[in-house]
Amino acid sequence: MASFKVIGGQPLQGEIVAQGAKNEALQILCATLLTDEKVTISNVPDIVDVRRLIDLLRGLGVKVERPAPDTYSFQADAIDLKFFESDDFRSNATKIRGSVMLLGPLLARYNRAYLPQPGGDKIGRRRMDTHFNGLEKLGATFTFDHEQHVYNIRTRGLKGTYIWMDEISVTGTANVVMAAVMAKGNTTIYNAACEPYLQQLCKMLNSMGAQIEGIGSNLLKIEGVDSLKGTTHRMLPDMIEVGSFIGLAAMTQSDITIRDLNIPQLGIIPRVFRQMGVKMNIGEDSIHIPYQENYEIQTFMDGSIMTVYDAPWPGFTPDLMSIILVLATQAKGSVLIHQKMFESRLFFVDKLIDMGAQIILCDPHRATVIGLNRRHSLRGIRMTSPDIRAGVALLIAALSAKGTSIIDNINQIDRGYQDIDGRLRALGAKIWREE
Repeated sequence: MASFKVIGGQPLQGEIVAQGAKNEALQILCATLLTDEKVTISNVPDIVDVRRLIDLLRGLGVKVERPAPDTYSFQADAIDLKFFESDDFRSNATKIRGSVMLLGPLLARYNRAYLPQPGGDKIGRRRMDTHFNGLEKLGATFTFDHEQHVYNIRTRGLKGTYIWMDEISVTGTANVVMAAVMAKGNTTIYNAACEPYLQQLCKMLNSMGAQIEGIGSNLLKIEGVDSLKGTTHRMLPDMIEVGSFIGLAAMTQSDITIRDLNIPQLGIIPRVFRQMGVKMNIGEDSIHIPYQENYEIQTFMDGSIMTVYDAPWPGFTPDLMSIILVLATQAKGSVLIHQKMFESRLFFVDKLIDMGAQIILCDPHRATVIGLNRRHSLRGIRMTSPDIRAGVALLIAALSAKGTSIIDNINQIDRGYQDIDGRLRALGAKIWREE
């Protein structure tokens, strides 16, 4: 298992380009199964989870070409459903939670699909009910093979209906949308997720011939069509990586410019970092984070302690809560971090406490961070990356710390961040990958 060796305390400087959005990629790649024509996608991140999903598509018989390092074309004109019975499918599908979004497209085109219990980050309960309930309302039936731990899903034909989503789930909404675009009749989805990733999926499907109205809202209306055609699509920059780099720059007293951004799709992310005291110069398609000696967390208007909490879009994304938490450790002031959506995502704070941070873990969902205001540097230690986002938060802590840190299990970081060590070295970081 690979590790990162990090010598901290080095200010970084330069420009960096955010990769394509991981969470968008997992939806968009599954949507290529909805047509037998070629679909070309650019700005695809070269990360572990995306490579695993592309391998699953190849196993299903999808023709995959790579005309450029960040561009793939897919043509699903000869799907082999027997691949579902193979050990390769069961093994690979369990390693990536995004495999659940194969269900909607396969049901829409082939009336059946299979799914082993998917993997992904261990950040708390991530139930499948929202996916299954939505697809059942469209006419699918589910059975579970307890010996093989595989779901079997079939339909005699999907039919449009009214669906009230019981949870604002991005992947759940994506799955139901991909199934509904080729269902008979009209489908209305209320309480739908409306994250930029979901908006991108709907726009791509419309370019393929789907009829989706209400994009960007929580009420989607879909008129089913008989077939979809090929298209070209460019993915958004990854907003989570943008937020990670903002936190990195402030925490390490660096001067960094993040380029080639879609600023409107960042939502309230810049505002939350400004509440944490981070200075930013925002251009048309870039963000410059200048050197800061110190940064101070704001308070509420009545002087009470700032609370940062996650929420579905257009609220603050849960994927950046770990970054905000680690950023607060060297700020002036205190903040309450309230991770509402996942109950295990704060359990990495024990590593930060070992590094010298002042954090009170109130319960699985809340942590109070008392900023050190750089009176004391964090110290380098050996630690393990528990999931993608906590792993990068620990990496940011290590880059700001005094001394040497070792981060084990960095495969978790590789699942979501492309060549992160090489890109950080280009900014002046002292980081090496060790087997």
